[in-house]
Amino acid sequence: MKIRFHISSLRIILLFGVVTAFIACDKDPAPPEDPTKSGPIIATIYASIEDIKMNEIQTIGSHNSYRLKTYKPIFDLVTSGTPPPGLNPLEWDYTHEALSTQFSTHRVRSIELDIHHDPAGGLYWNREGNKWVGDTTASFIDELLDPGMKVLHIPDLDYNTNNFTFKDALSAVKSWSDANPTHLPLIVMVELKTYQINIPGFAIVLPFTASALDSVDMEIESVFGMMLSNIITPEILKGTYASVNEAVLAGAWPTLAEARGKIFIVAMASSGEKASYMQSYPGMIGRSMFMFSDVGSAETAFIIKNNPVSDQDTIHELVQAGYMVRTRADVGTWEARNGDYSRMNLAMSSGAQIISTDYYRPDPRADTSSSWTNYSVNFPNFVTAILNPINGPTKFEGLTITE
Repeated sequence: MKIRFHISSLRIILLFGVVTAFIACDKDPAPPEDPTKSGPIIATIYASIEDIKMNEIQTIGSHNSYRLKTYKPIFDLVTSGTPPPGLNPLEWDYTHEALSTQFSTHRVRSIELDIHHDPAGGLYWNREGNKWVGDTTASFIDELLDPGMKVLHIPDLDYNTNNFTFKDALSAVKSWSDANPTHLPLIVMVELKTYQINIPGFAIVLPFTASALDSVDMEIESVFGMMLSNIITPEILKGTYASVNEAVLAGAWPTLAEARGKIFIVAMASSGEKASYMQSYPGMIGRSMFMFSDVGSAETAFIIKNNPVSDQDTIHELVQAGYMVRTRADVGTWEARNGDYSRMNLAMSSGAQIISTDYYRPDPRADTSSSWTNYSVNFPNFVTAILNPINGPTKFEGLTITE
């Protein structure tokens, strides 16, 4: 059990020390104290760190966290020819490790999952792009036949993934969280994917209707239970305030002590999808997910500003106001190819609490190919989190925030 000492207790301890020293001044000098045994003072500092709000730190997140590298024959084909409109396959040239490895080994505390609606099952069982390279389209993956949300980047072309289903990805998050109950809060970003490639035979991507959004919540509940164990929902953050946004602007984010072991799920959705999700749920009460949204909207706690170069000042203002902001340290593999840290440095100086990257470790080819560098996104000394440079309490500068 952790023992917490209030500041008043610390003052008494220090006063007692002064009086004791005065009484003993005519005695032989005491040997120097072992700094490792100054328990009460160290405990006081630790307790104070735990009182920092979760929006007053910065953590590293991963982008498209589930993703494995594109099937090589398809990648080689689309990079050598003309890809479908709106797609740049050079931007697909990265891969991720399993979610548990990202959490444990690379200290990632935010992930991003792309989900596709598949109510009947089997919509993404075939990979039609395989026809282009003379391979079978059948995946032979049983999980893809089951009804439910599927996790992948682009149907038929860029489909390789560590987690085939949303429930599987959430189960991986829950298992790691349960095994590491004092972790800093995890942010699970969920992008509702509806991008359609208009090529005959390719999967027809389904929209996220109101019933589909209900299904997303039901899948979350199927993993975390009806009571959403260890999930901080919009209703919990809202508390007694009139709205989630009002709570955020009032600084009602939980402290690190309150948020350890907890998970936030935040959806990336269109305006229509947000409206459908909130319909019949005033104040987001009863909903599992937050929504990335706009300044001042009643539901807004999290905001996306992916470009820390052009949005530096805006991010400063949003963080100061009380919002949680997600930005990106790198985009499209460019920084890793060129060893360019300028965008990463701006992401960190912006104060955005969630800094997403494809490179929490260098590209595996960095040591063997001149096309890649050792670019990676980490905090000094590879700590899990740092004090936020914009709104973090300055009296704690230099102290380590663990887990």
